[in-house]
Amino acid sequence: MNWSLTFAPIVPLPILMVLAAFALALVILLILRRSRGALIRSAALAALLAALLNPILKEEQRESLANVAIVVLDESPSQKLAGRSEQMETIRGDLEKKFAKIPNLTIKWVTGGVPGDQTAAGTNLFTDLNAALSDTAPDRIAGVLFVTDGQVHDVPKSAGALGFDAPVHAILTGKPDEFDRRIEVIEAPRYGLVGQSRAIEIAVRQTGKATNAQSGAVSLKVRREGLPDEVVRTEIDRKIKIDMPIPHTGTNIVEIELDPTPGELTTANNRAVVAADGVRENLRVLLVSGEPHPGERTWRNLLKSDASVDLVHFTILRPPEKQDGTPINQLSLIAFPTRELFSEKINDFDLIIFDRYEHRGILQLLYYDNIARYVDQHGGALLVAAGDDYASAYSIYRTPLASVLPAAPTGRVLEMPFQAKVTPEGQKHPVTEGLPGWTSSKVADASPKPTWGRWFREAEVTPERGRTVMTGADDKPLLILDRKGKGRVALLTSDQAWLWARGYDGGGPHTDLLRRLSHWLMKEPDLEEERLIASSKGMKLTLERRSMEDKIGPVKVMGPGGDTSEVTLDPAGNNEPGVWRSTIDVKFPGLYKAETDSTTGTLTAVANAGVEDPREMSEVTATGDRMRSIADATGGGVFWTRTASSTEPTNVDVPRISMMSAAKVMAGSGWLGLKDRQAFLTRGVKLTPMFTGFAALSALLALIALAWWREGR
Repeated sequence: MNWSLTFAPIVPLPILMVLAAFALALVILLILRRSRGALIRSAALAALLAALLNPILKEEQRESLANVAIVVLDESPSQKLAGRSEQMETIRGDLEKKFAKIPNLTIKWVTGGVPGDQTAAGTNLFTDLNAALSDTAPDRIAGVLFVTDGQVHDVPKSAGALGFDAPVHAILTGKPDEFDRRIEVIEAPRYGLVGQSRAIEIAVRQTGKATNAQSGAVSLKVRREGLPDEVVRTEIDRKIKIDMPIPHTGTNIVEIELDPTPGELTTANNRAVVAADGVRENLRVLLVSGEPHPGERTWRNLLKSDASVDLVHFTILRPPEKQDGTPINQLSLIAFPTRELFSEKINDFDLIIFDRYEHRGILQLLYYDNIARYVDQHGGALLVAAGDDYASAYSIYRTPLASVLPAAPTGRVLEMPFQAKVTPEGQKHPVTEGLPGWTSSKVADASPKPTWGRWFREAEVTPERGRTVMTGADDKPLLILDRKGKGRVALLTSDQAWLWARGYDGGGPHTDLLRRLSHWLMKEPDLEEERLIASSKGMKLTLERRSMEDKIGPVKVMGPGGDTSEVTLDPAGNNEPGVWRSTIDVKFPGLYKAETDSTTGTLTAVANAGVEDPREMSEVTATGDRMRSIADATGGGVFWTRTASSTEPTNVDVPRISMMSAAKVMAGSGWLGLKDRQAFLTRGVKLTPMFTGFAALSALLALIALAWWREGR
């Protein structure tokens, strides 16, 4: 039971205060005049005011609530070092024994700092604490204890941000004055132009006091793809720059390794891996349109929309055979610079596109031969977007260019509505794989069906080499891709891709198809049909192989220590044709190189396996500095549980725990305090008026009568 006195004034409190002031003035006046019965009159006025105040005796039935102490256990990767995990388990056992001796105390254990896909970088123990506080009332929290190495990255700047009024204590694992060295990447490139180099700025940092054996200059080993290791000498805290070449497009990796030092806490942060994407300078594309037609604008818009493409576009508006008597000096047309484009500067282009082009004497046969050599010997790219022109007597196939074209025209033009289809080979090829609108049929034994719009014209051809990735009317080849010598060739046998661009009959993925097609021709690494990909997450290495073949060989993996192993990849399944994938566990952090043979040569890929969270392992020495500000602001303390000379992680000294109710300082030498919140839950309330009804009226009349009697004597 709990008793208390409360008031429920009969009149508004301001009026009652005025009456009280008036009564006080009247009592003072009576006392100064030495009137008879002044004290009795004062008692009568006091009784009247008491009746108006309406005092009530409140009796509460309370149920005491236990105090809640929250213990956050740091399970971050740095806690796995130097026996800290064993130390934390010993601290937990000691805390459980001490908590068991304190009555009316509930303990909530919280695991924090566990890395995950959705967690931020670093050790974020206060984020985990906030999640645990969601079902705990702030007025029941007696205190929070963090068992951690002190490397916490989300410490609030003020105690008000915590959301509760209770002490925060830090019980530290590890030892004071631990020694460690690490590589700090100060500035690193994210991308670079292929064939050029970028600079990486780094410094070697040291925590703790080094002994004579640990002092002096340090050595760095720099590993670059395809180059021998380089040794660089430097000093602690000295900033140096290391050259990073960008030999190819895609991801380029440089690994920097610091030689281990005796006595340092860990070598996991002695490595830094910098990855930068290699990008090409602007790609040069030559587009030659044989005559104006609706598809010409589609090609131009597509290529001009790509910021990495420099487009040179010519349209043949006036072929040589056209003679209408117009004087040359009155023509505003630009002469086609055939000699400059197809003889002098042909090798400057990354891609040549012939769009509905017919051989009508504009180009000499020598220039077609130059184009063929440009593809075969110089690694150039050629795309022929044809229509009925390819089947005519002036077909571009009837030139020396036929030596690199993958299909011969039959002379027929198929004019009928048809929907383009992706062949089984096309479902594996990155140019046509997964094109939007290509849906699989849900009917058993039925072929996939496209949802895109129809085309109406196609030149019939006979494939001679290459891969047919799309078919059209009567299942005739629509898109053929071929590797010729060092270069690549693509033949599109219809000129009506512009119907997709206009949205006719529902449209289609013209942007995806044409952009992939042009970039595959220009050897974009992400669009290679024979490709090996390596990626890592922590100490798990994932290998992925993409191929047009039905079977692939094993992948040879070379680790950072020089050890090699062979990995057999598993098919990814029917939803990913042409893809094989496997994930393996690796023992050591570092750069792993994978190799395998393919029809296009040896495929290689590199990946860096190691720490998932670089911020977590950047500073690993135990410290009390990060937690001291919030501990001081809440009255808590920071406690070391091991001395610098201690060798056994299980030999710890945990401070004693005391419950305190009104103290502001909640920590001292060898002890920490928890706040006794004295929280309760009210189960029932009984109210008893103390000065009302007949009792108040009787007391008031008695005092008035007594005052009258006294004055009458």
